[in-house]
Amino acid sequence: MERLSRLFWPVIVSPKNAVIKNVEAISRSQKLLAEMGLVKPAHNGTFQLMPLAQRVFDKCTKLVSRRMSAVGGQQILMPILTSSEHWKKSGRLDGDITEFYLLHDRHGKQFLLSPTHEEAVTALIASISPISYRQLPLRLFQIGPKFRDELKSRFGLIRAKEFIMKDLYTFDRDVQLSLQTYNEVNAAYDTLFRQLEVPFVKVEAATGMMGGSVSHEYHYITPTGEDQLMLCDNCGFAANVEICNAEICRRCKSASLQYVRGIEVAHTFVLKDKYSRPLKATFLQDNGKPEYLVMGCYGIGISRLVAAAVEVLSTEKELRWPKLLAPFDICIIDAKQGSKEEEMANKIKNDFCGSLGKVCSIEEVLIDDRNHLTIGKRLLDAKRMGYPIIVIISGKIVDGTARVELHMPHASLQIEQSEALSEIAKYTKAKSKLLNISADSTQGSIANTASFG
Repeated sequence: MERLSRLFWPVIVSPKNAVIKNVEAISRSQKLLAEMGLVKPAHNGTFQLMPLAQRVFDKCTKLVSRRMSAVGGQQILMPILTSSEHWKKSGRLDGDITEFYLLHDRHGKQFLLSPTHEEAVTALIASISPISYRQLPLRLFQIGPKFRDELKSRFGLIRAKEFIMKDLYTFDRDVQLSLQTYNEVNAAYDTLFRQLEVPFVKVEAATGMMGGSVSHEYHYITPTGEDQLMLCDNCGFAANVEICNAEICRRCKSASLQYVRGIEVAHTFVLKDKYSRPLKATFLQDNGKPEYLVMGCYGIGISRLVAAAVEVLSTEKELRWPKLLAPFDICIIDAKQGSKEEEMANKIKNDFCGSLGKVCSIEEVLIDDRNHLTIGKRLLDAKRMGYPIIVIISGKIVDGTARVELHMPHASLQIEQSEALSEIAKYTKAKSKLLNISADSTQGSIANTASFG
């Protein structure tokens, strides 16, 4: 069990009745994550994660990694610095490069702080080409920092110059098998977003600078979103308005369209041989002849996903988390130091905490031991932080039986210890059920463009 007094937790404390003047528009997630001491700005567009935020990111990373492993992904790690020679071969240095961080080493060689790794991973495979068809399909992913020199960084982690991303790169024998891989990875994404329990929509999208032939985006719907999405209530068609609006006319005669704004949290592409051909990444077919590999790439913005989930779920004053991402599941608050209830509260707390390990992981328990503060002050902090379950052990005895207060998002109860443990067990079971959602129920086709959580 962690104790709050030991955590580095630099909460922003505003003087009472202070008037805060914002020099820029900020989002709900940006405001709450900063005020509650989870994320600290470093420089324009860059941020520092405090211990509580790092716990959230670690949970998200583990969840994403688990989904990628379930579809045969193997985790690797590539350098952040990518040789510009690879990008020249792919042709991506010939377009708009204003978002790229370009630099030179002492020998004059040019590199990029990688905004993405298609060239790097393709060059890796090209260096050992031709590989055997027996090694396919090959699915490699990494989770790490990416860099883009955004014209206007805004909304904190939602649009930053440095961000954490999961990028999966797939290699197949032909386009048909690449589409099969595309369906499998998209099904894994569907499962992931259902596990997070934040309403989402999957839309057709433009391929942009990535190139390729097929592309879909996953969005959280919120007025803060910078993408405008078009949804058809009749046929389920959904798309980013970046692609041709006429597509809706070819699919459905209904004029029942709605336009909403979304935050893009994931993107999938079928790349064909856009990168394998210029970088010469090949495999030997079963007839012994070489052929270019057919690729796909699949990204999830880890840092953006966390911020966007907070943006959608939270209130103006209190953080709310997906069950699987909350920094701690349970926060325990006991009596104030020096109060007449302190001795009894400590006895009840020791007994209660001794039983917690039977119904939940003790790694998910935080004890707010700042006993110099009142119970009310600590309860306010815990609610603002969004811990799913808050247990107040004040030393209260009713009819000879110790009682605890249990605070959850939609209920506050005064109950016996055994009942509180039972409620915590139910919550733990619900979390376990989410973790074990099967991809079978979400298996779909690329023709199914809309998927609502």
